[in-house]
Amino acid sequence: MEKKYNLVATGGTFDVLHYGHYKLLERSFEIGEETIIGLTSDDLASKLGKTLVNNYFERKENLMNFIQEMFGYQKYRISKLENYYGPTVISNDVQAIVTSKETRPNAVKINKLRVRKGLSQMKIISVTMVKAQDGRILSSKRIRSGEIDKFGNICKIK
Repeated sequence: MEKKYNLVATGGTFDVLHYGHYKLLERSFEIGEETIIGLTSDDLASKLGKTLVNNYFERKENLMNFIQEMFGYQKYRISKLENYYGPTVISNDVQAIVTSKETRPNAVKINKLRVRKGLSQMKIISVTMVKAQDGRILSSKRIRSGEIDKFGNICKIK
């Protein structure tokens, strides 16, 4: 399949990797020759109220291993996110952003900021958040609590 964009962006905290992360990355790699993956810094995660199992360097290493294992060779780079925007607001090179439907409003804000800076808008491509067996969103937080596994299977009754 021919790649539609030269450079796409996506991002996340990527603390406990799961099937939802797989779907986000899969779409990014499908459409882009190269993908910039914004990886939330420890400071930003703390400001966002996130509790992490792994620090930035562990998350980066785990993410690189995950990509190698699940997707083989892909052209990508990881950019440390100190804010919501990362490298998407400094260059016209980023043509598209892959986000979940739930976090799409952040991409809309990024495009507004790009326009104010004289950059072109990125195409926003939304993927559906993966749901767990119970119909609720699959998340690292739920996995950390032991409620579900990385595929969304129920681990314990609440």
